[in-house]
Amino acid sequence: MDNINKEDFIFKNTVDCPVCGSKVDVLLVKTSSLRIKGKDSDFYVEYEPVNPYFYDVWLCNICGYASMKSDFKEVKSYQIEKIKNEISTKWHFKTYGNAYSADEAIIRLKLALLNYDVAGAKESKKAMACLKIAWLYRSIQDEENETLYIKKALETFKEAYSVEDFPICGMDKFTTMYLIGELHRRAGNFDEALKQFSYVMTAQEAKKKLKEMAYDQKELIREMKIENEPKKEDDLQNDISEGTNKKQGLFSKLFK
Repeated sequence: MDNINKEDFIFKNTVDCPVCGSKVDVLLVKTSSLRIKGKDSDFYVEYEPVNPYFYDVWLCNICGYASMKSDFKEVKSYQIEKIKNEISTKWHFKTYGNAYSADEAIIRLKLALLNYDVAGAKESKKAMACLKIAWLYRSIQDEENETLYIKKALETFKEAYSVEDFPICGMDKFTTMYLIGELHRRAGNFDEALKQFSYVMTAQEAKKKLKEMAYDQKELIREMKIENEPKKEDDLQNDISEGTNKKQGLFSKLFK
């Protein structure tokens, strides 16, 4: 798959910028060509031959307005003024090629996050932007920045859960609860994660598949805790004895 031409799976379209009225060239992925390679427990889906998350953000190169393509046109008049005053006045024209790299996609997602913050958008929009940034860092094995944005996504999803009506980012209450638990787990907050997973597992209204996912992640935490527990003195002595016996067995074979 390394020799593919990614441009073969992408096409260009033109939309109007709702902030400045300029024509914006956007890239779209031919979804019929995508194949699922894997799925992660925080809903990240790995696709091939191209990563559609690279193309989730539409950006106006004239005024600097950026947003997820799903809500690109959903900007209110008072938000437009904020974006013009706080982003457009500082924006420098930037062009991108006919396919985006991971680094370019991350920059574009961060621009969307900045726009959401300036415009006072819903916490759920910020949360999803943070989560997708974390996913893209994962795709290039940048664990430090992935964890940073997992934690940012966690805090904003928690805020969205407490103040917004459901569905949130297309998720019902229990799916959101599960995701918060999984983000806690990935952030290393195991006790909080266990609470969230327990809520999901005991909720009558939660779907069976979601309960199974919560159970799996709860068991994963339990196994991790067992592995990280300090060994007792008897266990350590047994390990020493086993190690000595193995060495003796090895030496006896060598000198036969």
